[in-house]
Amino acid sequence: MSHVGLRQRDARAIAEIGRLRFSPLSLVGGRGNRLIEEGGRAVLDLSGSAGPALLGYGHPAIVEAVEKSIRNMAGASLLLYPNEPAVSLAEKLLAVTPGEGERRVWFGHSGSDANDCALRVLAAATGRPRFISFIGSYHGNLSGSMGISGHTAMTHTLPRPGVLLLPYPDPYRPRFSAEAVLSMLDYQFETTCPPHQVAAVFIEPMMSDGGLIVPPPGFLKALQERCRRHGIKIVVDEVKVGLARSGLMHCFEHEGLTPDMVVFGKALGGGLPLSAVVGPKEIMDHAAAFALLTTAGNPVATAAGGAVLKAIEDERLPGRSARIGTLFAEGLRALAGRHEIIGEVRGRGLAVGVDLVVNRDTREPVPATTTAKIIYRCYELGAALTYVGLKANVLEFMPPLTLTADDAAEGVAIVDQAIADVMAGKVSDADVASFMMW
Repeated sequence: MSHVGLRQRDARAIAEIGRLRFSPLSLVGGRGNRLIEEGGRAVLDLSGSAGPALLGYGHPAIVEAVEKSIRNMAGASLLLYPNEPAVSLAEKLLAVTPGEGERRVWFGHSGSDANDCALRVLAAATGRPRFISFIGSYHGNLSGSMGISGHTAMTHTLPRPGVLLLPYPDPYRPRFSAEAVLSMLDYQFETTCPPHQVAAVFIEPMMSDGGLIVPPPGFLKALQERCRRHGIKIVVDEVKVGLARSGLMHCFEHEGLTPDMVVFGKALGGGLPLSAVVGPKEIMDHAAAFALLTTAGNPVATAAGGAVLKAIEDERLPGRSARIGTLFAEGLRALAGRHEIIGEVRGRGLAVGVDLVVNRDTREPVPATTTAKIIYRCYELGAALTYVGLKANVLEFMPPLTLTADDAAEGVAIVDQAIADVMAGKVSDADVASFMMW
């Protein structure tokens, strides 16, 4: 029998609806900041597996915590009985997450279910059925969290009835200024969206899947002030950009926000499925058994979560993310002198986006095929990354926070060569036909 590779087995066994494939990378392992592909080659991970691999692969703290918890497993669920790792992690989250009054924690498996839970419990507890979100936002892939998302990749599912989707002001493409968006909101409040009907606004403090967009200074705080006047709760989605990635412990701290609820996911489990919502007791305790997931809060995943928070503190990862992120972003910006395709490099800490354009004057996005070709060539040269943006024209970098200065320099060199090779026509449309996602 001829050898069948992992890529072919994947195509035959894994449902198309549950996967995104940006390159031929097929994995058999990982260590540190490297992914090990079939055949044994080590590839520099500049994607963090789309964010969850905050500490890379095989981090000693996570290995020790998981091994210890699974050898003496305190049940398999938080649903029926408390377990030490889950309660301990909840206490740590309350300690490190700013907030007022008495608060509680809910555990889930992903940012999708965490945002879904926040949505449902807010509607029930406040008696208000409507929500505000943004065009370009991505809050998850369950019916509720999908219904308040506004990404162009999600037009297959209609928005939740009554949701108000506002433009997210983009300083690089200022079609809608911060002032214009706030004026839109004021007009909606005066007309078709009475504020007393709105339970909450869902905010990404940096719009990640929408294109790594850093909001204009003061915009989100002004939005918060408007909502506060009407008793509208502030929900901050830190799933992708939180927990030290931005250079601060919480990305919302850059914006001076004081959220009522904070949603965590991806990085919280250090690669294991784990999410959390931190919010006011009067909302989180709205009704017993309101949001049950049998294996949520299980001791293995929450032990990993505890190890992640400890590593963030012990290894001073917010400062490291700011420092290495600055080096990385500066290296990418330097490439703009050689590559006209680079329109802007933006982000915070180790959440960096490279906006690719056809023309710097018009800022017209490149076709998605061009972005895909650069990612494909990066893979061939030894680095893994993905793309985001409403036009699929932004290279996304979400590497492990354990990335070194040497890793960053290597990544910049690979991106440099990949762009040069693509512009020289060394990658064909056929090469990337299987990798056109989002």
